[in-house]
Amino acid sequence: MAHEHGHSKMELPDCKQWKIEGTPLETVKKKLAARGLRDPWGRDEAWRYVSGFANNGSFIGALLQGFKWGFAAFVGSLNKDKHH
Repeated sequence: MAHEHGHSKMELPDCKQWKIEGTPLETVKKKLAARGLRDPWGRDEAWRYVSGFANNGSFIGALLQGFKWGFAAFVGSLNKDKHH
């Protein structure tokens, strides 16, 4: 108890509740099966694609995420350079 620092233990869900079917991992599973292979950790990664966890943002959205603050900092630095 002395070293918890106010953090409670995180409860991890059982990986057996996640299904690969209906996720992009299903394609990987089929390609591996065609070669006689299987992904033993596929179900462990399926949670990333289940609603509520997946981030469906676009590439452009990721690039522009901090644009307004970056542009403001750029203008501010230009303004500072002009005055000094």
